[in-house]
Amino acid sequence: MKSKSSVIRFFYASSEQSADLFYLSGVFVPDPYLSILVGGQSYAVVNQLEYSRVRSQSQYDEVFLLESIRAKIGQQLDISAKSVAPAQLMAYFAALHNTKQVEVPANFPAVYYAQLLAAGYELQIACEPFFPQRAFKDDAQAAAIRQGNRASAAGIRAAEQVLKASDAVGNRLVYQGRTLTSERLRMLVDQACLQLGALAQNTIVAGGRQACDPHEGGHGPLRPNELIIVDVFPRIQKTGYHGDMTRTFLKGKANDAQRRLVAAVREAQLAAISKVQDGIDAAAVHGAVEAVFKQRNYQTRRSGEGFVGFIHSTGHGLGLEVHEAPSVSSRVGALRTGHVVTIEPGLYYPEIGACRIEDVVRVTADGYEMLSKCHYRWQLK
Repeated sequence: MKSKSSVIRFFYASSEQSADLFYLSGVFVPDPYLSILVGGQSYAVVNQLEYSRVRSQSQYDEVFLLESIRAKIGQQLDISAKSVAPAQLMAYFAALHNTKQVEVPANFPAVYYAQLLAAGYELQIACEPFFPQRAFKDDAQAAAIRQGNRASAAGIRAAEQVLKASDAVGNRLVYQGRTLTSERLRMLVDQACLQLGALAQNTIVAGGRQACDPHEGGHGPLRPNELIIVDVFPRIQKTGYHGDMTRTFLKGKANDAQRRLVAAVREAQLAAISKVQDGIDAAAVHGAVEAVFKQRNYQTRRSGEGFVGFIHSTGHGLGLEVHEAPSVSSRVGALRTGHVVTIEPGLYYPEIGACRIEDVVRVTADGYEMLSKCHYRWQLK
């Protein structure tokens, strides 16, 4: 494994928690372990519990047994193998490659960074993401995201079915004899995702004024005649890729202001999607949403302690993380073939309610392809 002097890159993380590390390894490992990139090759150092699985299932070029490496280092340093720390493991591999130049990700553990720095290594922090190529999805990765969105759609349809079957009793919805709450509906949404092998966390089921805070998860009773946002972004447990879709529902009778709001959001979404193509500036896609809202006189302004109107970006990259590159916002940057992004305009006015509609597209050479599918019927009687 010895090579001439070069930059060595270290990860010390769990691939269940680090999207970059899972992208590198292709295997889920629950506890932090050392990964090494140097000379165009990738290596892992794992304990005997994980060794066989990682060696047979991962994408690493070589996998080392932690206990054996610790024993070698212990002999060199005249210390017990069990006392060999992660920074000493890193120093061992840096010495093998005759280098003092180390690159680490931005979320690298500070304690090991400090220990390497104190030992005389030249450290640099890599720009995020550690693997920029993650922004470009091939056909297999796009299929994994499409699978994630099938789980999202299943969750959304579950919410729709429960809302349809609910009754308005005074100022609350009742389902199967019990008050329907955001918490209860969220549980049913998450169960529908789980049946398709996807783990949904922090699903948003928020109605009325609560939905006017875009990342409010929702709590308490859901009410008739109010707009209810259902935002589902599960992770397929086998592949690690996410879906991310949002629909807005109303159980009961919508008023004119609510109908106009939903119509404006859908029009804005269609306008933005129609702009997506290779080479388009993401700011132009975002601008298409703003133009629709401006034409319909939906202003974004400060209101009390917060903001109302269109108060977030049009979308974001989607893949091994729910939010990743590229951004679809006022920030300048071209969309390129292979990028996968959400298109999710929304309007938020406490006196009316909130609406957000979200789908996922992949940029192609001649336009885009949809990676999500679910109907847009929102008024439920």
